Amino acid sequence: MTNSPIKHAPNLPPPTTTTTDHQLRSPKSNRGLRKLQSAHQLSANYAAQNAPSLISQQRQQQQRNISSSHAQAPQIPPIPTLSSHHRTRSNSDAVVPSSVNHAVSVRKPHVPRKAPVSQNPREELEGMVRQGPQGDVLKELAQLRHLILCEALYADSDGMSQLRIYVWMILLNAPAISTDSYLDLIRRGASPAYSKIRNDTFRTLATNPLFKRRVSEASLIRLLNAIAWKLHDARIEKLGDPTRVNAANEHGSPELQHASPVIKHAQGPSTTDGSEAGGTEPGIYVQGMNVLCAPFLYAARSEAEAFVAFHVFVTRDCPGYVRGAMDGVHKGLALVDKCLAIVDPKLSAYLQSKHMKAELYAFASVLTMCACTPPLPEVLQLWDFLFAYGPHLNILCICAQLIIMRETLLTSPSPTKLLRSFPPLQAKPIIDLTVSNLRKIPANIYEELVHHAE
Repeated sequence: MTNSPIKHAPNLPPPTTTTTDHQLRSPKSNRGLRKLQSAHQLSANYAAQNAPSLISQQRQQQQRNISSSHAQAPQIPPIPTLSSHHRTRSNSDAVVPSSVNHAVSVRKPHVPRKAPVSQNPREELEGMVRQGPQGDVLKELAQLRHLILCEALYADSDGMSQLRIYVWMILLNAPAISTDSYLDLIRRGASPAYSKIRNDTFRTLATNPLFKRRVSEASLIRLLNAIAWKLHDARIEKLGDPTRVNAANEHGSPELQHASPVIKHAQGPSTTDGSEAGGTEPGIYVQGMNVLCAPFLYAARSEAEAFVAFHVFVTRDCPGYVRGAMDGVHKGLALVDKCLAIVDPKLSAYLQSKHMKAELYAFASVLTMCACTPPLPEVLQLWDFLFAYGPHLNILCICAQLIIMRETLLTSPSPTKLLRSFPPLQAKPIIDLTVSNLRKIPANIYEELVHHAE
């Protein structure tokens, strides 16, 4: 290279080495020579230093000998061991999951969606109400009753349930009604029994905060007034003067126009007030109907639903309770004394010795189907049972309340004070006692129970 400093160095004669010069060199120059020699040796032996050691070469030679001996040995089928088994499973696990998942996805639709009653009765009940009967109607209805008896309707602490009013309408066989039909009755104004209705509504469950918070007095007045118009129109139609029926009611539900079986048995003179009606004449309002109506308004999601359910109840199941003389109520009171003498003779004899007949302590409980006894959520649960198996069982429910108070009554010298107001209602124990005592009732007494409210 032209720019190399060696080529441009001045030409000087080579230095002559003498023994004196060699001997006069310092130890520092000797160390520099040794460093140069060491660097030369390192660079020359680089490949030799990176070569494998003798021990490594011996191990490689042994591995080659072992592999050559295995290659010459005869092939022996492998014996299945635990390690080979795990190997097989690991290989299969990488491929099989897709087929296994495919098989599960094929079988899934065949699994029935409806859970067994014992496992999830709430979903079973909701499915029956929302979807309707899937087969035999009577069989489905019997299953619905059994679910109510064994599991009860699901409700919150206030007794509110989204399904309750619809279950009641199914059990009562209540027809559908349009809201306009109910509004037509409201637009007619005050009914002949309006003044009596206003005298009762303000004290309906007055001490119950749950009812007061959910149901207003105006709502109660509207419904009772509409019921009064409905019963009034049915009675006028039975008497053969359909022109007196308000035209606004002619467009109502056709099922409701002829829904009252008591109409065909009505006899006696016509009156406009239920309290003035004869013993067999259907009234349009009697005292106590306000309390009997209260649970319907509390459980329903609209006034129209409460109206149709309450109308069917008072005209089909207990028309004797709303007649002027309330003969059905008095028959029920006599049956309380009869049934108590059968299921608990000792308690019945003690009450009779104190001149305590059912007329003195059970009138409100018979008339209102125990709705006069708080708490309201327990009343609703008891009504689920009564609508499922018949309101006539209310007589035995009153007997069950007396049996729950049995020890207190037998030890009290004056049971009259205790029976002025019943203790808080306990629906489950009352239902259990009622079902147990039902087996003790003779057939002829049970027949009276079934028909006493007609």
